[in-house]
Amino acid sequence: MVDRINGIQQIGIGVLDVKKVFNWYRKHLGFDILLFEDEAVASLMTRYTNNKAERREAYLSLNMTGGGGLEIWQFKDRVPVAPEVPVNFGDLGIYAMKIRCKNLPEMHGYLKELGVCNLSEISITNKPNFYFDDPFNNRVQMVEDTYSFSRQSSLNGGVQGAVIGVSDMEKSKQFYATMLGYTMVCYDNIDPVLDKIKGKCRRVILQQERIGISGFGDLLGPTQLELVQILDAAPNKIYKNRLWGDLGYIHLCFDVSGMSAIREKALNNNYSFTVDSANSFDMGDAAGHFSYMEDPDGTLIELVETHKVPILKSFGLYLNLKKRNANKTLPKWLVKSLVLHRVKTDR
Repeated sequence: MVDRINGIQQIGIGVLDVKKVFNWYRKHLGFDILLFEDEAVASLMTRYTNNKAERREAYLSLNMTGGGGLEIWQFKDRVPVAPEVPVNFGDLGIYAMKIRCKNLPEMHGYLKELGVCNLSEISITNKPNFYFDDPFNNRVQMVEDTYSFSRQSSLNGGVQGAVIGVSDMEKSKQFYATMLGYTMVCYDNIDPVLDKIKGKCRRVILQQERIGISGFGDLLGPTQLELVQILDAAPNKIYKNRLWGDLGYIHLCFDVSGMSAIREKALNNNYSFTVDSANSFDMGDAAGHFSYMEDPDGTLIELVETHKVPILKSFGLYLNLKKRNANKTLPKWLVKSLVLHRVKTDR
């Protein structure tokens, strides 16, 4: 099978209170489709949790306008640890998630009235955008983008990408091009460092060509990664002395088809998988094959080949993707049935 990167499935966020975070994003940013909620032991992730299998609770929420979702992730037997020092633009790892937005000025005004912290002015780097902090100290970038999978009341859509700090731009560009298909350079410039820190950085914005997407590719939509390399100072590593699952952005996850082919490509390019569920994981309401690899700076990239998705679980109705043509996108009407998982009140 040919390997395909269909889009960003979700970005993982380590949190103190999974319900509180879900409720905020449901209410204010339209992530109101709760695809699954699951409590289990992350037995395959001990490489990143001090060789201890940690129990966790996770929610996967989507915005049906189109884009990736949020995997909101909470330790059950450990108090998650915050970064040792405040995270700055260009620090190694995921600095911010990008969320697509069809009406940037209106969203900026809404968030200003809401009183979010560190709300920046609208600026233009490739596309109009602005930053803010959610109430849980996660940096978020809203990016002007008109892509829409389905019309919703939300001003914004789902996750469009991420801002990732790197130490060697050329090595990182090669990784993201070779393994994830980010071959289109939309922006490459030397700019002042954000966060009011003196110095300069190189910023490169990459896009996928999106040739031959399959599965949930239409729902996830086009994506964008922004790589940032600090030029005048040594950046900190965001997860230094911390565990996967501690507070912040823990991974970036891609929906894929042809995991075995991707595994072989990773091995041949010296990006071998560090975690591999091998056959199929079961998260109660969903199932599939997941793997992890690291970018050149250790940022965790998750790959998921979805096998089963709940449609109406109270009636035992699931979508079995293993029986479908992996080379085609799913029918739009079928994907739209995920609205049956809409949550209208706080958990």
